[in-house]
Order: sequence, then C-alpha cells, then structure tokens
Amino acid sequence: MNDLTHNYLDSSAEATANLYVFPKRADELGKSPTRSPLLKPALFLLALILVAAAGTRAWYNWRADQALSSYTQALSQRTVLITQAKPGALAQQVRLPTSLRGDTEAAVYARSTGYLSAWHKGIGDRVEKDELLATIDAPEQEQELAQANAQRQQAEARLALARQTLDRWEKLGAQSGAVTQQDLAEKRSHVQQAEADLAAADANARRLEQQQEFRRITAPFAGVITRRNIEVGDLIRNAGQPLFSIAAVDPLRLTVWIPQSYAHHIQVGQEVNVLLKEQPGADIKARVERLAGGLDPQTRARQADLTLPNPRGTLLPGAYAEIQFTLTNPTTALLVPPSVLLINAQGPQVVVLDKENRVEFRPVKLGRDLGREVEVLAGITAADRLVVSPSDQLRNGEVVEVRVWGG
Repeated sequence: MNDLTHNYLDSSAEATANLYVFPKRADELGKSPTRSPLLKPALFLLALILVAAAGTRAWYNWRADQALSSYTQALSQRTVLITQAKPGALAQQVRLPTSLRGDTEAAVYARSTGYLSAWHKGIGDRVEKDELLATIDAPEQEQELAQANAQRQQAEARLALARQTLDRWEKLGAQSGAVTQQDLAEKRSHVQQAEADLAAADANARRLEQQQEFRRITAPFAGVITRRNIEVGDLIRNAGQPLFSIAAVDPLRLTVWIPQSYAHHIQVGQEVNVLLKEQPGADIKARVERLAGGLDPQTRARQADLTLPNPRGTLLPGAYAEIQFTLTNPTTALLVPPSVLLINAQGPQVVVLDKENRVEFRPVKLGRDLGREVEVLAGITAADRLVVSPSDQLRNGEVVEVRVWGG
C-alpha cells in the first residue's frame, strides 16, 4: 500500500480510539464508591434459595414418579386369597329330615248311614283289633231286615209248593202215562225258579244283616286313637268323613329320601341314629328295612323305609326327627370348598400357585358334592395352594400377591 493509504488507516484508528474512552476509577476522580458491601452476600443467598427450590422441586417430582410407579405396579399385580385342601374323612356323618309315623295308619269310615248313638273310644286310647269304637242308630235298617226275612219265607213257601207239585206230576206220569214231558219240564222249571228266588231272598237278608253289623264301628287293628271327628247325634253317612284315625305305634315307621351322592352307601339292615330335639342325647336306633330300586327323577333321591321300635309308646307319630347316617368313604380324596373350582369347556379346574406365586391352571377330577365341600379325587395335593374365587382375568404364569383365606 502507498503512503496515502497508510495515513488514511492511521487516522481512522485514532478516531475510533477516541470514541471508546474508558472512564477512570472513582478514586482517581476523587469521588466515593456507589456499590453496597451487602450486595454480594445477598446475591449468594438468592442463588442458594434458587438452588434449594430447584432441588426441592426435583425431589418432589421424583417422589411423585415413584408413587405413580408403585401405584401402577400395584394395579397391575392382582391380590388373591388362597386356601389348601384337606384330607377327606374316612367316616362321615350325614343328617336327613324325616317324620315319625305309625307302622300302620288308617282312617276309619262308616259303611252304614244313621245317627251316632255313642262313641266308646277317644284320642289317646289304646285299642285292640275288632274292639268297639262307636255305635250308629239306624231304625230303618231293622225294618228292611224284617221285610227281607218275610220275603225269604215267601220264597221258601213257593219252593216247597213247587217241589210237591213236581213230585205229584212225576208219580202221575209214571202210573198212568197221562202226563206229557212238556208238563214235567214246566214243573221242574217252577222248582228251579223257586230255588233261585229263595237264594236271592237269602242274599238280601244276609246283606241287611251285615249292614246291621256295620252300625258297630270297630278297630281294624291294634293301635292308638290319634283323632276322633264325631259327636253323639251327628248324622253319619256311608263313606262320608272319617270317624276315627288310628295308628299302630310299635314299631314306628320312618321314610327318608337319600340324595344321589349317598344313595349307594346305604344298605338294607343298616343301623342308624334317630335324633329328636325333645330328647337330646337319647340313644335311639332305627334300622333300614327297605330301599327303593331307583332314584326319583324329580328329586334325584332314593327312598328308604326304616323301622323304629317303640315298645313303651313314648315316641309319638307325626313328630319331626333327623336320621343320622354314618358313611364310610371308600376312596382317598381331598376336600376343597366349591369356591376354588372353575367349571368351563375344559372341565373342572383349579388355580394353583407355585413358590414364586405364579398362576397355574390345573384340571382336577371331582368326586362327591358334600354341600359345603367337594371331593377332589385327582389333580392336586394337600400341599398345593389354591386360589379362592379366581378371577376370569387371571392368566397362566402371572405373578400375584397372596392373602390367606380364613373361610
């Protein structure tokens, strides 16, 4: 570059330096400083407050993240109740309701019409077979019987006359031969007709005599009168309302319906206990006398008839009782509550937890339904932990939280 150019640059630099003149220090100018001595500590304190606030905010955010993570994990992990199977009892007590009734029970009706003249036995009375219970007054029957006896006498007279006539005609025909066979046949027919009339009159008289006997109401068998429905003067009609009810109380008979699950464990001749609330602790035994050959299709139960000795008559017919059967379980089974079972298209299943609380669906083979418990014949052991009322959302291999069921 030439000298002109150098001069121009130097002058420009000098002008620029004159524009940026730095002020002198205050002490050089002879003036006091304007900055406060507390400014730096205040700024430092403010910085600490900002840092603490930022740290606190970060800590609270971290706590919120942790709480949300824990809550989400708690929601994703299910809590289940568990229980364990217990061995089935070798002997099981089963109670079934029944009612005591007489070995033979009957309602006594009248076979004759009339008015009750007297009753001789009332409720609670013991009676023997054919003992008189009541008497019916029927005067018209006596008149009918008298008429029937008179008609029988008339028939006897006609028969005697027909026989005598037949004898004379037979003798006359044998001596002179003047009697035709037609005449003899007519006379013989008259005798046969008279014999038939006499037989009819005898039958009618015997019928009325039996009706006379029907006025006496007697016991059909030995027992106890359990009901009397008549009073003196009542109009008694043939085959009307029952007059008495009678029951044979030794022995008593019991009928019980055995559910299908127990039906094959009851045998004829088996002895069972009879429990009465009014006689707690009493040792009352009954015996299975008959068993039905099939189950009732409506109730799925088997009828059993039992006999109960009652020599002193202390047990009353019509009383409520319970029959206690002792059943022996022939199979080795585990008992579980019904709430652990899952019944679906794959059959009965249970949900089992392993040592790490992982879910496993396991098929089982069921035995008898005992009401509050169900027998499991195969599929689980007594040490397995079973989930109670398993949710439909449980999946194989899922880890769950465990709580022990107290049911």
